[in-house]
Amino acid sequence: MITALSGKLSNVAPLLCGMNFNYREYFPLLNKHSYPIPSREEILGILRTSKGKQTVETIAGKLGVKPEEFDGMVRRLNAMERDGQIKQDKAGQYVLANQDSFIIGRVNSHRDGYGFLIPDDGSEDLFLPEREMQRVLHGDKVTARIVGTDRRGRLEGGIVEILDRANTHVIGRLLNENGVWIVAPEDKRFSQDILLAGSPGKAKSGQIVSVELTEQPTKYAQAVGKIVEVLGDVDDPGMEIEIAVRKFGVPHEFTAEAKKAAEKLPSQIRPADLEDRVDLRDIPFVTIDGEDARDFDDAVYCETVKVGRSKGYRLLVAIADVSHYVKPNDALDHDALLRSTSVYFPRRVIPMLPEKLSNGLCSLNPDVDRLTLVCDMVITADGEVTAYQFYPAVIHSAARFTYTEVAAILGNTKGPEANKRLKLVPHLLNLYEVFHALLRARHVRGAIDFETTETYIVCNPSGKIEKILPRTRNDAHKLIEECMLAANVCAADLLKEYKHPGTYRIHASPTKEKLTQVRNFLKQVGLHLGGGDAPSASDYAELMKKIKGRPDAPLLQTMLLRSMQQAVYSPDNIGHFGLSYDAYAHFTSPIRRYPDLLTHRAIKAILQGKKYEPKGIDPSLLNTTISNAARKQQILDKAAGKKKPEKDLTIWDALGVHCSANERRADEASRDVEAWLKCYFIRNKIGEEFTGTISGVTQFGIFVQLDDIYIEGLVHVTELGADYFQYDDARHELRGERTGKRYQLTDRVTVEVSRVDLDARKIDLSIVQPTGIRPPMAVDARSPAGERSKAGIKPGAKPAGKVAAKPVKGAVQAKEKSGGNGASRSRSKAAPAKSVRQPAANTPVGKRATKAAVSRTGKKKR
Repeated sequence: MITALSGKLSNVAPLLCGMNFNYREYFPLLNKHSYPIPSREEILGILRTSKGKQTVETIAGKLGVKPEEFDGMVRRLNAMERDGQIKQDKAGQYVLANQDSFIIGRVNSHRDGYGFLIPDDGSEDLFLPEREMQRVLHGDKVTARIVGTDRRGRLEGGIVEILDRANTHVIGRLLNENGVWIVAPEDKRFSQDILLAGSPGKAKSGQIVSVELTEQPTKYAQAVGKIVEVLGDVDDPGMEIEIAVRKFGVPHEFTAEAKKAAEKLPSQIRPADLEDRVDLRDIPFVTIDGEDARDFDDAVYCETVKVGRSKGYRLLVAIADVSHYVKPNDALDHDALLRSTSVYFPRRVIPMLPEKLSNGLCSLNPDVDRLTLVCDMVITADGEVTAYQFYPAVIHSAARFTYTEVAAILGNTKGPEANKRLKLVPHLLNLYEVFHALLRARHVRGAIDFETTETYIVCNPSGKIEKILPRTRNDAHKLIEECMLAANVCAADLLKEYKHPGTYRIHASPTKEKLTQVRNFLKQVGLHLGGGDAPSASDYAELMKKIKGRPDAPLLQTMLLRSMQQAVYSPDNIGHFGLSYDAYAHFTSPIRRYPDLLTHRAIKAILQGKKYEPKGIDPSLLNTTISNAARKQQILDKAAGKKKPEKDLTIWDALGVHCSANERRADEASRDVEAWLKCYFIRNKIGEEFTGTISGVTQFGIFVQLDDIYIEGLVHVTELGADYFQYDDARHELRGERTGKRYQLTDRVTVEVSRVDLDARKIDLSIVQPTGIRPPMAVDARSPAGERSKAGIKPGAKPAGKVAAKPVKGAVQAKEKSGGNGASRSRSKAAPAKSVRQPAANTPVGKRATKAAVSRTGKKKR
């Protein structure tokens, strides 16, 4: 038998070298015992659930091991003891090995075959070599132990047990390798192909398919699956989106229950829906959105009022009342929670809610009645919100404006666009005035305003890129943004005042590591970020003023943006660093963001004198993946004793992590589609030359953003010339040891498109002419960073003055009194002409008639 088998192996040796092979199917004697024996997972399960130590006989009995299988099980126990999974005492009884030395976490795979264990407790990652990765897939939850260090000094782990398989389906390309059908995963973090069980059916080689995993990978065999869906050819219109939603696990089909629930909803509001609502249908609310917008969350209205003896504004922000239709734990809520956000792709949106709600019943379309939750604010000429109240209302939007239309009207109130909307122009001018007031407050507050260039993709009828254009951000965009920020701050303040739990939108200050990196870089270009170890948002804002107008301003702003932490959702309010707010929450987009829906439910509970607590949510359905930055912060918090004890974690904590993770998931899917489209667009330009700017520098090369087409590619270090290049992290540059040639962030270069890899979403470039490359350094390379250049500092430039002092606490009471009296005398048109009932919200703004409906803010110590 052995001789014959050896002969077979020698015959297929060339085949095995060129493909992934299923040894179990073709040579079962290589890895199968004569009699089946329990798996390691089954044995570990018995030891984990049993009380006390277990003998070989009791383990065999509980697993139903037959006499002829006994020797094989004993050999497996010995192997498990050798691998550190279990241990045996002097009496021959088995228990689980010391769990304290085990580390639980998720597997993060790399396309080159190796991977890392990302520990749940936020500790240091473990390197997993290729031999360990053979039995797991990206995302699997495992128990591992430290077995040593690799040649680069990284902690190396060995997998002890697989706790949870993360993947039931894999999306990939069907291929026939020498008569064997395999599926090559589209997600390159899956480093092993999936073997196909049986025939591919109607699927053809090269097509994109979805396979259901029938067998997970083991140490000796690859994963096996069966085709459950044929998506089509890779070049089919929209295929990149179909791939992305499956690759990143974005729910893209509503459940039958959710569809049925949506169908049962009325097509328009009913008389019963108006109960306990303020009737604002006579107020000319307007929506202002992009040209291609289909769902309208928000409508705005503004008029001038007296605040004390001075001019002020009454700003009403009406937000779609999604919580009226989507009730906790119903089918619509279940699907919305799983999605957490709408996902936007070129030419397609994966909505959080079914279209009947997102584009119909909840969308604040013009000339129809819609249910809303209103934030009603009184604002001074300096942009200070002196009073606000929330109440349910019914509105009738007067018009749907686009940003382009509003910008044109504000730019010329007698132009053709204005003449079409003569009755609404005065209201737009009021909105423009309150926008400038809020903008002044923003500058005094010291909020950061990044003006990076955003782009949008224009597609042709077949769904491929026609061109990439910069997105123009005009005053109409900023007007709506400031109105929404004001309403969001009021929502957060209400939660905070009533001590009601919720999902705040928090943004932590930059880490020391990031601050050091960005300051080292800024020295090279003659700039300085103030604030010492704890810079404020105003320190960043001051630096932004100095950057403005420089030719390298966009990239400098990008560097500052990279020094920031990511904003996330959390019930623990630590404020919002970038916006310079003490408290901030998302309230204004409940059609497309689940945290906003949670905020609406909390506000309504406050108005009714109740408390909203999410219940009935299955924790296993929540996404608990946290970002690398969040994990690092957890390590720091744990070291400082700040980490919240496990027993104190609430459903609000879980929802914050879930919504943050799904927001990142949506961003990753969108970026993946854009990257594919850009690669497809530029693959016909191989050999063409472009000028560009170095937008990133790494050990392995430089990233260059190409002018005019806003696409980024990599010049590998081997393409930089016949030299050995050293990477200087502080200077963000590569420097040639022999020639002294330097490639630094913001340098100008001319490159040629040399290669495009659609599958990997990569564009390779090669240097043609180093247009603006810096000459060899004239000073010793060991000199302190920043001593060689003061570029960017204008002659005679002086430091900008300090930001105005923030309001002191003592000014609050007097200001509140003034604001309240002024607002109470100004019974504006926004007060309901008629009321469905006599609501507490109809009380003049500024008078605390019903605490649950009205809340005030004076000048706050931020």
